[in-house]
Formats: sequence, C-alpha cells, structure tokens
Amino acid sequence: MDELLERAADAAQEEVMDGAALRGSSFDYLAQPGTNLAAKAQAFHAWAENRVAHGVFPYAKRLGGRPGATAELTLLDGQRHAGLNYSSQEYLSLARHPRVCAAAQAAMERYGVHSAGSTALAGNVEETTALEAELGELLRMPEVLLFPTGWAAGFGAIKGLVRETDHVVMDQLAHNCLHEGARAATPNIHLHRHLDMDHVERLLKRVRQRDPHNGILLVTEGCFSMDADSPDLKRLQALAREHGALLMVDVAHDLGCMGPGGGGQLALQGMLGQVDLVMGSFSKTFASNGGFVASHDRAIKEYLRFYAAPNTFSNALSPVQVAIIRACVGVVRSAEGQQRRDRLMHAILGLRGALTEQGITVLGHPSPIVPVLLGNDALARVACREMSRAGLLANLVEYPAVSLNSARLRMQVMADHTPALGQTAARIVAEALHRAREITGTSH
Repeated sequence: MDELLERAADAAQEEVMDGAALRGSSFDYLAQPGTNLAAKAQAFHAWAENRVAHGVFPYAKRLGGRPGATAELTLLDGQRHAGLNYSSQEYLSLARHPRVCAAAQAAMERYGVHSAGSTALAGNVEETTALEAELGELLRMPEVLLFPTGWAAGFGAIKGLVRETDHVVMDQLAHNCLHEGARAATPNIHLHRHLDMDHVERLLKRVRQRDPHNGILLVTEGCFSMDADSPDLKRLQALAREHGALLMVDVAHDLGCMGPGGGGQLALQGMLGQVDLVMGSFSKTFASNGGFVASHDRAIKEYLRFYAAPNTFSNALSPVQVAIIRACVGVVRSAEGQQRRDRLMHAILGLRGALTEQGITVLGHPSPIVPVLLGNDALARVACREMSRAGLLANLVEYPAVSLNSARLRMQVMADHTPALGQTAARIVAEALHRAREITGTSH
C-alpha cells in the first residue's frame, strides 16, 4: 500500500506541473464561438478525457452491484474501486427490501414491464390510482399526479402552470429542474438569496406592485441538496398568500426519510398538508425513478396532466416502478419505516460528528445529505481521487454546481450505514485531504 501511494504521489506531482487536469470547469465549454455546433462538445471531451487520464474525473461511474453501504464502482478509465459507499441515493436502504422486490416481481408477472402509454392516454395501470391515494395520505394532499422522473415533475409543474406573462420567485440554489422549468415558462424570473426570507418578501411586494394582473409561483426546496439546509416553510406560505402567489415545495431529499411519519421538513415544521403545491422524486427514498406533483385542487392535477409536457408526452411509470414505489410507501408509513429513519439519523449524526472531530467543515443540518467542504477545486479533485483509492466512494461537487473554489463532497447516508462506518469514512477523508495538500501544494 505504501509503495502504491508513493507511485500515486509521484504521478500527481507531474500532473500539477502540467496543471491542465486541475484547471477549468465544465462551464468553460458551455458555449464555444464559431459555426461548428460540435466544437463545444469536442472541446469539453478533450478536457474531460485529460482529467480521466489523470484520475481526477470522478463522474459517470458504473455500479457493480446493489447500491448498499459498501459497493464497487468502475470509473471511466476502467479502474474499479470498492469500499464504503456514500455516493448512492438510497436513504432508507430499500432497494433490496424483500417486500419491495416481491412487489416488483408480482407486478411484472401481472402487467409485464412496460406502461405503453402516457398518463393522458392509456399508460396508467390499476395500481397507479392506489399509489396516488397513498401518497396523498402521506402528504395530506388528496390530488397527486405521477411523472416519469423527479426532474420531469419539477420542470413540468412550472412549465405547465406558468405562462409568459406570469412570474417565478425562486431560491437561487433551487434544483436544476426548477430553474430550467422557469426559464422555459417565462422571462419573469426573480431569484432570491438562499433562505433569505426578507429578500423573498421584498421581491414578492415589488412583483405584485408592478404587476397586479398576472400569476406568481414561489418555489423552494424542503431540504437543499448542496447545503443540507431548509427554509422557513410557514413564513413562505404566509408570504405567498399575502401576495396572491402559489407556493411549491420540492421534497425530493426529505420526504419519507425524515420527520414524523416520514413527512419530511413539511412534518418537522408543522406544515404537512398546509402548502399549495408539493413536488418530489422517488429516486432518493422510494427505490425507483419517478416523480409527482401534489395539490389540494383536482383541477390543478388534471390541468397538469394535459399541459405539463413531460407528463402528457412521456410514457407513464412502468407497472414495476409503480409497484416498487407503493411497497416503499408502505414501509415508510409503517413502524419499520420509523426504525429505518432512526437508524438513518443515527448514522447521519455519527458521520457528521466524526468528520467534525477530524477538523473537517460540515455544512447544513442533519439530513441524509452530508456536505463536506473541501474548498479549492484542484485540491478537491485530487482529494476525491485519493479517497476512492483508499476505499471511500463519495460524489464530488464542483463549480459551476457550487461557487468557484467551494467544492465539496456530497456524502449520502443510508439506513444501512453505521456510526462505525462513519468513523472510518471520516478518517479516510482527513487522510486524503492531507495527501492532496501535499500533492497540490495547497494549504486549504
């Protein structure tokens, strides 16, 4: 092992002298001048391939088995790394739950594997109605419409409801699907500083004073995926009502895995069933692709069925996906679900505490997402490589997904993790950061 680390250090020193693999970002290749439409792709590919060659492009990995507390991932260069898995969105560890797998098998035998139509036509199976009702009970919102992915739900909800003359007021750190939906719907987009309620209030007042005739959609998240923090939902809903707006909350990262009964931040803040619109994704807690939009108004549900293009013009969730999600909702709402949430929070607190003991900055509040601040982008790239080699699998987030030189690990915790695994992971992070500072000559 020592000899391997020495060879890695020698190689890394050569990379730093060249520097190309540690410079730049994907943002640099978003637009390229000239008449060749493929040029920007070719430029990005050359930059990414250089990073791959030097082991500092930790994206597009391939999973070699179930997304459990330990796993094996294959990188783009063909190298395989096995170890502690903090890179999968499997918060309640339900992907191999016997009840979930049995439900998938039964659905496949009854319906086959394909929905063969959109929800606007004949794509729904009989269990779809039951799933919508069960989600409605969990959310205390009776009208639920399913989407093929969570991204489609966020994009489709905004694009389906908002017209060109309407307005969107949104947290600047809201998810990509929400920003893309807003940009597709209207030029009237007003971004507020992250979690700044006073800024929200000023924007709503200004928009309503200048335009008393058109709609306003206020958009936020229950748990923000980059910083693991949450807004004041009660105040946001009050502000929305005061200014004639609708509030939509994205609960992708907290529904099912946090809060009493699995109600997420809505339940933790006493707002379950109290907000105008809720959208979310099944891919974090409910072991399947898919998303949903929930409301109290049947008219909104049916309107989105025909005006939210990702719903209208995409195939519905497959029968297998519907059955999986139903089984997961059943677990979430059961005593076992609470036990899994307790185990998950125990693992979260253990990891956060272990990282803090190592002198590492951890952002936000306890949630399945544990953001570990690394800082300098070049340092972070090398540190992430060293972690993988040492047996820790975690996702690097860098500019432009976060601010320049605010790179971080987005460690994602599962119910099957333990505080002991968290201690090991924290030690690997600390050692990898130390090693990366030596390699890059970066002090912080």
